[in-house]
Amino acid sequence: MIHNIILEAENPHNYRKVGYGMILVAASLSTIALIGLVIGEDVLYGDKIQRANTANFEACRAADFQLPECEIYWSKINNDISGITVDLPDAAP
Repeated sequence: MIHNIILEAENPHNYRKVGYGMILVAASLSTIALIGLVIGEDVLYGDKIQRANTANFEACRAADFQLPECEIYWSKINNDISGITVDLPDAAP
């Protein structure tokens, strides 16, 4: 009994911090559960997004990155790391 009183006197805000931590953990777990409910039974949700992005990139590559929707890749190409070198149109004034 006395031991508990001494521990509480040394750090009286410990329980408050633990409580806030528990609330934060509960909120994050609830968020994960809500995301799971939104995605539902579509277990390949991320795979479908990646395949769509890959298809978009391959279509841009086939068009030599000249289409307007390929502008998102212009900052990532024409360097040694990507290994893709194309002549990009001049930027509009």
